[in-house]
Amino acid sequence: MSQRIVIAMLLAVIVSGCQKKAEGQTVAVVNNDEITASELNAELNNQNASAVGTTQQARSQMLEKLIDRRLLVQQAKADGLDKSPEFVNQQRRATEDLLINMLVSRKVNTSQVPSPTEVSRYEAGRPEIFTNRETWTLNQIVFPIPKDKALSAKLDAAQSLDEIAQILTAAGIQFTRATRKVDTAVFPHPIYAQIGALKPGEPFIAPGPGKAVASVIAARDPNPLSAEQARQVALNAMKRDQVSKFVQDRVKSLKATAKIQYQSGFGPPKS
Repeated sequence: MSQRIVIAMLLAVIVSGCQKKAEGQTVAVVNNDEITASELNAELNNQNASAVGTTQQARSQMLEKLIDRRLLVQQAKADGLDKSPEFVNQQRRATEDLLINMLVSRKVNTSQVPSPTEVSRYEAGRPEIFTNRETWTLNQIVFPIPKDKALSAKLDAAQSLDEIAQILTAAGIQFTRATRKVDTAVFPHPIYAQIGALKPGEPFIAPGPGKAVASVIAARDPNPLSAEQARQVALNAMKRDQVSKFVQDRVKSLKATAKIQYQSGFGPPKS
């Protein structure tokens, strides 16, 4: 047997040994790239499989989506996109976000569920979401934020929407009127308390990007929650607060012991 034939046979054995097969925990092979049962199950868990159809239908449809995605990924790699600086930066950011989410989830999932007394106390402290929840009809004036501080002070001191319109007209500033409905649950509690302290008809001004909106409450309609709805909303809100506090406390603790070096001109902002 010639040396050339021997080498060819060895190569054939090596190549055949490297060919992956769709068996065992491998549910599909796409150009020798495996898709495992755990990957498929993870995707199914992220979807509402029951809404797609039967379990087998859902698995088949999801597997086809995974195959399509794997083909597109292979094409992107063939184009060299996985070596680009943009990809490397976004991949690092995605990895960091995933690790942070897992860190927070582990903490939250092991936390004790609030007691009924704690939930009731939380609801009582946020009437805008629970006991006094309303839908407000707001009459509004939208106008460009003036650069003149004296003019801004006049607008802040105005006691009615018509007075704001007069001040803007006198200053030659164009504005538009609008009507909007808003759920009081969207307001942070301190803002809700400030608005609640205003006299009837007194406007409040909310600045935005380049524009400000002056609003007056024209009507208040009750928007109550059932006891079960209130409890679920409270639990979700308490969970969000818990996550926020955990992140703030952990970052503060980590910064206290971390060694952080800044390049000149890139230091933290002055407080």
